[in-house]
Amino acid sequence: MLESLFTWENLAVLLAVSYLLLILFEKRIGWICAFISTSIYIVLFWEVYLFMDAALNVYYLAMAVYGWLQWSKQKDSGEALKIHSWPWQKHALAISGIIAVSAISGFLLNNNTEAAWPYVDSFTTWASVFTTILVARKVLENWLYWIVIDGISVFVYLERGLTSTAFLFAAYVVIVIVGWFKWRALIEAEKKEPENQIASQV
Repeated sequence: MLESLFTWENLAVLLAVSYLLLILFEKRIGWICAFISTSIYIVLFWEVYLFMDAALNVYYLAMAVYGWLQWSKQKDSGEALKIHSWPWQKHALAISGIIAVSAISGFLLNNNTEAAWPYVDSFTTWASVFTTILVARKVLENWLYWIVIDGISVFVYLERGLTSTAFLFAAYVVIVIVGWFKWRALIEAEKKEPENQIASQV
């Protein structure tokens, strides 16, 4: 059983890395990798009593479909979904909501289940729910959220014995930092395009 679990975990890790790298380069096939990876992780997390993470991956399944359809629709229409930034007020409101919901679900899990790390698990779960929407909508700051989420997750997965997954999330931290700088550079390049067009017409 443990050998089988280890094999499936590594397959999920491989697909998860593929997803993130493909999304970083705005390749919609990444959503297919996400769908398969999260299907595996639903079972893996349930086996180690990370119930919120298991539930999160059910959500990821739906978001993988949503992300694929969203990016496909934009491509088919010829109107690419552009990377954009949110004002800090929106993020402040979002973070407050995440903390509030995490406190409630953490309390319920702590008092009614055998869930491991109920408050931490709740926080990373609800933050991931929100941040995945930002990814699908190509909001630049999604990468900053992932730095925090993935950094915390490394320690949780190590404690639960999911070593390969812990290394995955450690790699995620590096990849999302790269993602932040890459997407920010793309936004800056788009801002300069109208200026370059005006200059070329003068």
